[in-house]
Amino acid sequence: MIDLSAYQGIIFDMDGTLVDSMGSHLIAWEKTCDAFGYPFDREYMHKLGGIPTRKTVEMLNDAFAKTHDVEKVSAYKESTWKQLDHTPTLIEDTLAVFNHYYPTMPVSIGTGAEREDAEALLHYHSILDKITALVTATDVTHGKPHPETFLTAAEIMKVSPEKCVVFEDTRIGLEAAHRAGMDCYLVENGTITQPLHAASDSNK
Repeated sequence: MIDLSAYQGIIFDMDGTLVDSMGSHLIAWEKTCDAFGYPFDREYMHKLGGIPTRKTVEMLNDAFAKTHDVEKVSAYKESTWKQLDHTPTLIEDTLAVFNHYYPTMPVSIGTGAEREDAEALLHYHSILDKITALVTATDVTHGKPHPETFLTAAEIMKVSPEKCVVFEDTRIGLEAAHRAGMDCYLVENGTITQPLHAASDSNK
């Protein structure tokens, strides 16, 4: 088990970090891009994981010179995702860390998903009632890579940011953690890699 005794609080990203739901989100994005005329690049869209849907649409509009209504495209993507026949599974490596530490240390979720979707998914997997805080795109003004999501979770847990550690699966999430002054473990293809310390990141 990873030794997290140097920390006083843990924050997990959700999609792609604790829950293996990125695949279904990418399918929904592919359908959305096709419907609205955005070129679809699977690798590029995966790198945007953790960014709130509305912000992603704004980025797509800018990247491809489109003027689509952000709310309309966002609603289409969310509706498409909910219609997919999928049951996201939990990622074993991060679940083991979660189960080991949540009885003795504050644990939170910081996600770019909307609150309704996050609550439903976490409730399905019996995680919602085990966490100290859930911070979603609904709860913040600035999504990742802005540090607000993680700083808000730390505030709710009553833990200083530098005493929190984050688990993330994207570089955007890593940037958000480091900008919050938090160390971060990256989860790559379901496997936890070495920690990346906030002090070594120039974006801090």
